[in-house]
Amino acid sequence: MIVPQGSQDALREFAASREFFIGIDSDGCVFDTMEVKHKECFIPTIIRHYRLAAIAKYVREAAEFLNLYSRFRGINRFPGLVMTMDLIAGRPEVLRRRPHISPMNSLREWVKRETRLANPVLKAEIEKTGDRDLVEALAWSEAVNRSIAETVVDVPPFPYVRESLESMQGKADIMVVSATPAEALVREWTEHELTPLVSLIAGQEMGSKREHLALAAVGRYQPERILMVGDAPGDLDAAEVNGVLFYPISPGSEDGSWQRFFEDALPRFFAGTYAGAYMDAQVERFLAQLPERPTWRSV
Repeated sequence: MIVPQGSQDALREFAASREFFIGIDSDGCVFDTMEVKHKECFIPTIIRHYRLAAIAKYVREAAEFLNLYSRFRGINRFPGLVMTMDLIAGRPEVLRRRPHISPMNSLREWVKRETRLANPVLKAEIEKTGDRDLVEALAWSEAVNRSIAETVVDVPPFPYVRESLESMQGKADIMVVSATPAEALVREWTEHELTPLVSLIAGQEMGSKREHLALAAVGRYQPERILMVGDAPGDLDAAEVNGVLFYPISPGSEDGSWQRFFEDALPRFFAGTYAGAYMDAQVERFLAQLPERPTWRSV
């Protein structure tokens, strides 16, 4: 396995050794960690760090919808933080409690122009600007990382993940394609002895999932021999933008999704019969489970 770094050089220098390439997301896809990370780590830290105890239940409702149960599932933590604040800001129930909700203007601008949305990149921006809004966001993000390291332990991969990875050996180059910090990815994949089964672990420090696929896979393999496996619409978007195939791990049906992948979809991919009606049916079922709008307002 190539040790991940903040630089994108490892992606640009990735050498194809097989005819097929498979990129796989991690949180919520390989490991059942999305719920615990958001409900026990991300959201409580938002409430504490931004002093939102008076509207905690609305913060929790908005953040859970956004990050777990909507078309925005799997969004990077920094735009996710901004969007959570936007979701709660206009609610009458929130306004009646008159909380101070940070407009996050500097963070909002940073996430619009930066693709490598990670702590080291944010630190570099702070060193240039000294912006207090960004300092606060970095402190929140670092607190989230500490909470995850303390909380998320001994969470095994979903059934049929290991079997699927083992069946890819010798047939496909395999890369972790994730918006999670590399430190957490390496810790979790190493804990369950999965790192020997992949060639490269790419986290948020190496850019967006779109960039991961574009730099490491596109042009090195035939498009129909590149597959992205993920549990979020952002994974589908990364595949579509790069003109490659996608297999969804459906939230709430992860065990069945992985069994179907191992027994049916993966053999079809290697046989060249996955694309088309079969893939379209998987994607349609996946998207039907994730609404775009919460019940209380439009996104």
